[in-house]
Amino acid sequence: MGAQQRVFKAKINSTKSLRKIFKAMELIAASRIQKAIGRVKAASPYANAITRAVSAVATHADVEHTLTTEPETIRRAAVVVMGPDRGFAGAYSSNVIREAEELITMLKDDGKEVDLYVVGRKPETYYTFRERAIQRAWTGISESPTVEAAKEIGDILVSSFNTDYEAGGIDEIFLVYTRFVNSVTQTPEYRRLIPLEVVEADEVPADAPANVTSAKDVVYPLYEFEPNEEAVLDALLPKYIESRILAALLNASASEQAARQQAMKTATDNADDLIRTYTRLANSARQAEITQEISEIVGGADALAGAGSND
Repeated sequence: MGAQQRVFKAKINSTKSLRKIFKAMELIAASRIQKAIGRVKAASPYANAITRAVSAVATHADVEHTLTTEPETIRRAAVVVMGPDRGFAGAYSSNVIREAEELITMLKDDGKEVDLYVVGRKPETYYTFRERAIQRAWTGISESPTVEAAKEIGDILVSSFNTDYEAGGIDEIFLVYTRFVNSVTQTPEYRRLIPLEVVEADEVPADAPANVTSAKDVVYPLYEFEPNEEAVLDALLPKYIESRILAALLNASASEQAARQQAMKTATDNADDLIRTYTRLANSARQAEITQEISEIVGGADALAGAGSND
């Protein structure tokens, strides 16, 4: 019985140690998530403004640009998978990889080749283990994305997009990331980055006021393009692509922290349950040991009393 108590006490001590780690990681994630949410909100006005500007130029200017023109034949697509660098985030990593796999399967069913680009060690490890070719990987930026990282990713993708197919170029680019809704809900999704899907002039913009129900009621700003529309697009589109990539990275960062906080809270609660269970089992073993010792003492006393009476 004493051996059982030692086993349960060892399990209780180890579970308590794990609980301290889980609780610490939960508190760290809770503190980081507020900063991540703040960065997402801070980046939204710029991203929305540059999106409206690009849409206005592409929609109301009579110019065809490489990044806004749909290719006649799409033969190769790039898929950028944005995942975490670290684990302990529940199903966050597996969910975004599952979304990427569904997109890749859909693209291949359409007869397209797929080039993989990954952000984060988890998706990199996933595809490397399965011997899937990765064109480029970025690690160490999933928790704290930077403008420089977004610009580097955007430059490489645009360079590949501007390369001919025969030379290894791509015809369209998709981002796969987890959109941060709130601290409880994070939704994995994919979005086509290039060619840009521009709102036509006869459609109501998504950010139009609620009382605007017809394109005729939309008041568009008047733009003058200097030196010309194509030059303005050349200057705006890299900024637009950079802002979209940065927004996706920031959403993924906030989602990762929220998922990690939830996972660590669940792990802490499970550790509490295990400690209570092991404590009850240890108490039961101790009570059984005490009962056995009492029985042995009583049995010994009875045996001595019986031997004395025979004498």
